[in-house]
Amino acid sequence: MSYMEDHWDATGIARRIKDKEISALEAATESINRIESENKRLNAVVYKRYEKALSEAKRADLNKPFAGVPLLLKDISHGLKGEPVTAGSRLLAANKAQATSHFVSSLIEAGFIILGHTNAPEFGLKNITESQLHGAALNPHNPQYSPGGSSGGAAASVASGMVPVAAASDGGGSIRIPASFCGLIGLKPTRGRIAVGPGSGRQWQGAAIDFAITKSIRDTAGLLDSLQTYQKEAAFHTPIYEKGYMNVLTQQKRKKLTVAFNTASPVGTPVSDEAVSAVKKMAKWLERQGHHVVEAAPDLNGIELMQQYYLMNSGEMAALRFSLEKSLGRTLTSEDMEIESWVMAEAGLKTGAGEFSASLSAWDFAAERMESFHRRYDLYLTPATSFGAPKVGELTPTFKRIQELLKVSQLKAIEQQLLIYEMFEPALTYSPFTQLANLTGQPAISLPTGKTTDDRPIGIQFMASKGNEDLLIELGAELEEHQLLLF
Repeated sequence: MSYMEDHWDATGIARRIKDKEISALEAATESINRIESENKRLNAVVYKRYEKALSEAKRADLNKPFAGVPLLLKDISHGLKGEPVTAGSRLLAANKAQATSHFVSSLIEAGFIILGHTNAPEFGLKNITESQLHGAALNPHNPQYSPGGSSGGAAASVASGMVPVAAASDGGGSIRIPASFCGLIGLKPTRGRIAVGPGSGRQWQGAAIDFAITKSIRDTAGLLDSLQTYQKEAAFHTPIYEKGYMNVLTQQKRKKLTVAFNTASPVGTPVSDEAVSAVKKMAKWLERQGHHVVEAAPDLNGIELMQQYYLMNSGEMAALRFSLEKSLGRTLTSEDMEIESWVMAEAGLKTGAGEFSASLSAWDFAAERMESFHRRYDLYLTPATSFGAPKVGELTPTFKRIQELLKVSQLKAIEQQLLIYEMFEPALTYSPFTQLANLTGQPAISLPTGKTTDDRPIGIQFMASKGNEDLLIELGAELEEHQLLLF
């Protein structure tokens, strides 16, 4: 039996390598074989560095926690010096990383063997993975459906068994959404918990954070132990969790938690019966286990928060456009970018400094409200996504719609922001629950406890107060032990 069968997670593979049951070279070779077999139907991996990876596997340092474990990076921000990183954009098709990011350096220091990069949508702006440069990534549970985004290639690679764990990033749910659609575990850590940079200390003003998609709670805990850091050059910092997250898994007595749950979309969009059922079943189970469960929601205006989120994205895309024009030595046109990127960059040109600053103040207000909420409730339970995965192509705008969106430059600033909200509303309908944690900086986790009527995955989400990943790990372990994680 192959060591890469579903029950072998990264922790298990690392242990077998340390015990010399298999070699790091064998592990890498097996993973490469799986990629070559599965990627033909899933299009999850867009760049491969097999020869270098095999060479590195031969020299694996067995003293490292994940020594010899094969891993894939994400084709956005996960720079490995000299290797391609395109951000899913035709503009960057020939781009190579000028430096290895702090996050990737941390993964290498933990012992991982990097096999390549996974598919992602252009500039990570969408909750599906369908770029013009690389094409659509497909969901291993049913290739007619999307694996989600923006870490869709990462999720597809783990769910299909290509690798036991994949690096990912989350700026509005980009770890948790594909984890929900693919039946995996997706943690977005507290802002400042994981290394960023170099030279990019405010990824989306702190909304975006790097981590991974996994298939076991112990992998999530072990990765947090390996990757948590206090990085002086970063814009945001979170105290090191000195106890260690793996130790949370083995503690003798677990806390009885107060859990608030809510199934209503914060932006008033529909929520499927399957998503509601998954949350309510979990609420009842938690109550039977002795946790105190209450139906409650924070006092926040979800629509206004999303508007502020999109305004930030507009400013960030305008800044990226300036940078690209400078490096390319020419003015960009709508032909250079996918429509979502172009619309946001155009709107960003009319976003005033005062408006941008005010939008960040709205984030801080939401963070204050959520901290007050968590003084009453340890955890906040919602659907991770409102529905199972959309079909491939379902959220792609029609030619007619693209022509309407191209008129964005003719609109006033307020009209542009309304257009952006309308542009993303079909996608937002699938995933309205995830963005809050990005704005407030809280940790949140998607766990695979639900199914659609045709047996595709749909996850639930728990949020905790800043710095309290241990509660999410502890509860995730309890669910895993009771075999409530379905996939």
